[in-house]
Amino acid sequence: MLDEVTSALESLTATLATEDDFAVLLHQMCAQVVNAVPGVDEATITLLTDHQPATIASTSDVVTRLDTDQYAAGHGPCVEAAGSGKLVRVSVAEAAGQWPDFARDAAAAGFGSFLSAPLVITGEYGGGVNCYSRQDGGFAELDEKLLELYTSAATPALRVYSRYQQARDTVEHLRTALTSRAVIDQAKGILMAVRQISADEAFTLLVEQSQRENRKLRDLAVQLVSQATGITAT
Repeated sequence: MLDEVTSALESLTATLATEDDFAVLLHQMCAQVVNAVPGVDEATITLLTDHQPATIASTSDVVTRLDTDQYAAGHGPCVEAAGSGKLVRVSVAEAAGQWPDFARDAAAAGFGSFLSAPLVITGEYGGGVNCYSRQDGGFAELDEKLLELYTSAATPALRVYSRYQQARDTVEHLRTALTSRAVIDQAKGILMAVRQISADEAFTLLVEQSQRENRKLRDLAVQLVSQATGITAT
């Protein structure tokens, strides 16, 4: 069993080296949990953004719907695990007293057991790795420990990856901002030359037209530069 967890972690590390889509990475993690932890038939990953849960990755639409129904109801073992940061292990029969809607829907879908371990990636992203089993006694304390081992080992890698993605997004935003500034400066220069006005006056004219036409300043600047030069600005 430990070999399965080790193999799953090695696979996650290999995916980190080649995959640049965070959602794809989390879907890969779901698939690995099914292989790494005995008794897991389906898995999902819940992430909390501004305290709102959402299923970011899943091995099937069936368990995605079970997660989503819990979010809508505001209760259920998935919501409990993600919100409390504590591991939840329960049979569907045992869940009937505390979460009757979940127990009914899970049983109807053919599941008998549920297991979730907390997942904390950044200050913005917390949640859990949720496991569904078709066996009534599908999860034991050993399965709990194996899932905890996997999530504990995977979390630092996911944190590093998340920081990398945030940095890449910041660079992209800066690149977009610089591109926007360049075309706006070009539009200002055209207005200054045509109307013999200052840079501040040219910028004021652009802002006023942008507000009047309810258009983004950059889009207006692109149009003006393209009309003046005959070359489509980007």
